[in-house]
Amino acid sequence: MLDRAATALIKPVINRLARVLVRVGLTANQMTLIGFMIGLVAAILIASHAYLAGAAAILLSRLGDALDGAMARQRQPTDAGGFLDIALDFLFYASIPLAFAIANPTAHALPAATLLAAFIGTGSSFLAFAVLAAKRKLTSTAYPAKSFYFLGGLTEATETLGFFLAMCIWPHQFAVLAYSFAALCTVTIAMRIWWGYQTFAD
Repeated sequence: MLDRAATALIKPVINRLARVLVRVGLTANQMTLIGFMIGLVAAILIASHAYLAGAAAILLSRLGDALDGAMARQRQPTDAGGFLDIALDFLFYASIPLAFAIANPTAHALPAATLLAAFIGTGSSFLAFAVLAAKRKLTSTAYPAKSFYFLGGLTEATETLGFFLAMCIWPHQFAVLAYSFAALCTVTIAMRIWWGYQTFAD
């Protein structure tokens, strides 16, 4: 829901950083991998109860995720790069609830599992729509620069980042935050299924 506004806000800075990184010889795919590896470091930190350090690593990881697309557009975006980006993004998103479950299995396992189930719903509805949109040669007017049809919803990357940071700042409230975000994800799942069915019903 907030991705378009967030993207517009940070786009000038991201584009400037991307130009510098391209000039020094870094590729978009390398940045995708760097961002993902930092995301895994964030998960390890959280699992080790270093929550604030984990929050900082999450922010750095998502900075890398913003930069890789901007760097790709400095040259020529590729399908391989788009695939790598989305695949590693979903793995990163799954790693954070898992890390909280590892940090405190007794208190966090069930809410983490609930949130991961919700992520499966948002991810599968997102990717299923993208596959059929590509088959019908549909394009997104909201995110025309993306490698595939980017279907929005109530819970997008910006909202996910916000909840992840809140979980790191208030880890004792993880269960409340996880159940709350899972409920919001459920709304997104319902919206995407409805939009998808209506779009492809003809």
